Amino acid sequence: MALRDEWTEEAAIQVLQHPTVDSRLWSEAVEWLLLYGREKIREILLHSSGVATNKCFPDLQAEGYAADGQPCYRVKDLAQCLQISEDDARKSIKTKETQHDSHHFIDEKDTMRAQ
Repeated sequence: MALRDEWTEEAAIQVLQHPTVDSRLWSEAVEWLLLYGREKIREILLHSSGVATNKCFPDLQAEGYAADGQPCYRVKDLAQCLQISEDDARKSIKTKETQHDSHHFIDEKDTMRAQ
């Protein structure tokens, strides 16, 4: 079964609103909504993610921004904030790319510099 078929938008939102939901299930619902939810829901989640990142990792600074305005970070900096190795961070990102048939690594020349 494809990831797209594992959830509905309504079910994913219900999981997010549940007061005692398991963190793994919650993160799967968020991931599904980021990939397949309506544009407005994706915007809200991306904004919330940015706020949470700034609050939890105040030293993590974007090195630039993708064409869609999303912040781009160095893998080295992400790994340091998460207290994992750079190799583990790269593997995790690669796994998500494979699972979602998407591209997360962006060449610096393809980003707009942070001011």
